[in-house]
Amino acid sequence: MTAPKTLTAATVALALTGGAALANNQPALTAEQITAIQDAWGQGIVNIGQVHTDNGDYRSAATDHINTFYAYDESEVLFKPTLAAQDQFRGTFDEALSYFVGGDIAEDGGFAIAPYTNVRWENEGTIINGGTAMSMGNYFFTQVDGSEVKVEYTFGFEQMENGEPKIVLHHSSLPFSPS
Repeated sequence: MTAPKTLTAATVALALTGGAALANNQPALTAEQITAIQDAWGQGIVNIGQVHTDNGDYRSAATDHINTFYAYDESEVLFKPTLAAQDQFRGTFDEALSYFVGGDIAEDGGFAIAPYTNVRWENEGTIINGGTAMSMGNYFFTQVDGSEVKVEYTFGFEQMENGEPKIVLHHSSLPFSPS
């Protein structure tokens, strides 16, 4: 297995400017920030499932999760969920919520209410360019029986006006399985 790669197109510019802030007066995103948001996103998925298992308000938990991690209120979001076939792309908050907890779109069974006990990330690489970042790799969703479901992902992050990175691109798919 190769070590994860972190590439930064802004490295030279930051070196020449001594790490000066971006045009919006915010420092560039860091690999540590991207790792932290990925880990927190995974914990959020686990939380939604736990709230559902405990007969709590899992729709509210999912709403908080989407509002925390996705930029639907600040930007266009390109979201292609793993288990979406008929309505493949989820460009609105309501479509994303349906995917996470079921309801509005017929094919949605509620991915996040499965439940899962952990989400483990294996980044193939992260590219950072100032206030944007992209990461790609595999994440593994641990089911209650301890087995893992491997999913391939690409995430794009953009730094919002408040300085927080949010997801603006999310594509997930199951690995190819030859017939």
